[in-house]
Amino acid sequence: MHDVAQRAGVSIKTVSNVVNGYPHIRPETRQRVEEAIEHLGYRLNTTARNLRTRRTDMITLAVPELSLPYFAELADSIIRAAEDEGLTVLIEQTSASREREIEVLTGLRRHLTDGLIFSPLALGPHDVGLLSVDRPLVVLGERIFDAPADHVTMNNVAAAKAVTQHLAALGRRRIAVVGAHEGEQVGSAALRLEGYRQGLESAGLPFDPALVGEAGLWHRSTGAEAMAQLLDSGVEVDAVFALNDAMALGALHALHARRIDVPDDVALVGFDDIDDVKFSVPTITSVDPGREEIARTAVALLVERIAEAGVPRPFRRVVPASRIVGRESTGDVLEGGGQVVAAVQPGGVEEIEDARTA
Repeated sequence: MHDVAQRAGVSIKTVSNVVNGYPHIRPETRQRVEEAIEHLGYRLNTTARNLRTRRTDMITLAVPELSLPYFAELADSIIRAAEDEGLTVLIEQTSASREREIEVLTGLRRHLTDGLIFSPLALGPHDVGLLSVDRPLVVLGERIFDAPADHVTMNNVAAAKAVTQHLAALGRRRIAVVGAHEGEQVGSAALRLEGYRQGLESAGLPFDPALVGEAGLWHRSTGAEAMAQLLDSGVEVDAVFALNDAMALGALHALHARRIDVPDDVALVGFDDIDDVKFSVPTITSVDPGREEIARTAVALLVERIAEAGVPRPFRRVVPASRIVGRESTGDVLEGGGQVVAAVQPGGVEEIEDARTA
């Protein structure tokens, strides 16, 4: 840097300002410095800079399982949003293990990055104290609503209610649900099942426990198994709401195997609007929960926390708007791509008092 400054006829501070993108530099000065950098082959020592600023320009994204399409696509969206902020993303896969989720929050690797975007699956409301960490944190999902952190979640209940109402409006009266978790009180399954029940009630349809298909992890295989069990039970079904798209694809496979036509005999709706449902046969109607907005918002909140480290302010809970994208599996679109058939009530931003600064 001293050599660059000498060749350009400027101070070392000016060289530092140029390489770090400081905006208030005269164009002719910036050009002299950049020409000197090019001539001398100077490269910024990022390791030294990071030691000085205590920044790594890296963030961590911790998700349960990258083999699930939703989390893979979410990771892609977060990586692109982070790149726009000049950040690199380190991905941790927790495999829905309580020990690994705690390790992400408290282990030594937490010092490798400037902040964490965390989607817990094994931790629950009783673990809220574990989220009182000494670094910037944004929580995703529904497991822990009272986390002492910024939180980006989904409109799960309202979206599931809208799906059920839409199926009822199409004339479906025996609407099954695939992917329920018996006894679950928090989490996506519980919230979406509650929305399903509300949708039935608003449509004047009774809730029938025989139409609820249980499943463990939300994979294609579990969706196919739950759908097969419903059909084997002899229960009458004319529509299926799969609680995520992976299970919707599995349910579609099971229906095809029984020579049951979709949508003439059984309409089918998923949740997450992953790319795969746009290319299945038939294409699958799904809830778009606002994944791109979730990614952009999570990164933006984390960047603010990193920049304002030590500055107390209320935490925020953000719920992006969602929508139902109709496709062939419900007869909303006869061929090809999808169209929005229902907008779920818009999300919003809620400020939550930061107990640590009250």
